[in-house]
Amino acid sequence: MQTLSTPINVGADVGKDEIAFASADGRFSRCKVPNQRAELKAFLKQLPAGSRIGMESTGSYHELLAEMAHKAGLVVFVLNPKDVRHYAKGVGLRGKTDRVDGDLIARMIDREHEKLHPWIPPTFEQHQIDRLIKRRAKVSGIQVALNQSLKGLSGFGSDLKAVNERLNRLVKGIDAKVKALIEADSDRKQQYARLRKIAGLGGTVVRSSVLNTLERVPLRSADAFVAFTGLDPRPDESGHHVGRRRLSKRGPSELRRLLYLAAMAAVKTKLWKPIYEHYRSAGLSTTAALVVIARRIARTAWSVYKHKTDFEPKRVTLGLT
Repeated sequence: MQTLSTPINVGADVGKDEIAFASADGRFSRCKVPNQRAELKAFLKQLPAGSRIGMESTGSYHELLAEMAHKAGLVVFVLNPKDVRHYAKGVGLRGKTDRVDGDLIARMIDREHEKLHPWIPPTFEQHQIDRLIKRRAKVSGIQVALNQSLKGLSGFGSDLKAVNERLNRLVKGIDAKVKALIEADSDRKQQYARLRKIAGLGGTVVRSSVLNTLERVPLRSADAFVAFTGLDPRPDESGHHVGRRRLSKRGPSELRRLLYLAAMAAVKTKLWKPIYEHYRSAGLSTTAALVVIARRIARTAWSVYKHKTDFEPKRVTLGLT
């Protein structure tokens, strides 16, 4: 591929060992590059500053490309795979190959970039906090699965107890490292202290996850934060048809899970229990009422963070509908 002179829109289908690139204008496609620093640097040099590049979030495989592309002066978009799949259905694509994925992402960036959030590189501390929270979730998931799989079986009690003790120590160690990273920055420490005062926001991991997200993603409103978490209701209405609303679930699943768990704990407190009962008496199911509480907690956290104000319990009861 020859060096280009004007900005272009590029799609990248990221794999563990290889990345397939395509451009929206068709100037190149099926361009595969090893997912290695030297090879990616050589490829990115061919793209002019100001070009846009999009890729799906892949856990960790996309991180090197995103980091290098941003450093090279490109506008980077890290996309939710679910959004890409919905976009593919919307434009009538059926297949799933490297070429389809690369071309599709390039097309999506070309036509939808004004509606997307550009990716901002995390600081070292933000990256570490995010990784620790994800690893903690993995450890907790393994622990739950292990206990469920051995439930009811005799002869494993002492071994299971020992494993649980080791895993609990591991979780506490992760929490301690997250806390240390938060306290290493004075502004982050102050913001965390404000979030800590919010009744029902949960323990260290919940507050840390919320704070890290608010730091990383510039969201303009509390509703935008709720939508980012995927806790926003998705209407199913057309003409006279009014279907059941479901959550969009478009945001980070771990943050959404943590906020829901926070709501489960919050409804046992004096502040949130009557609010929860209000929604239950209005006809909402247990799950629906907990989701509403989770949304209210998220909105409260955004407001406290954005305006750098202290939590005011009286404001929680305003606007009950």
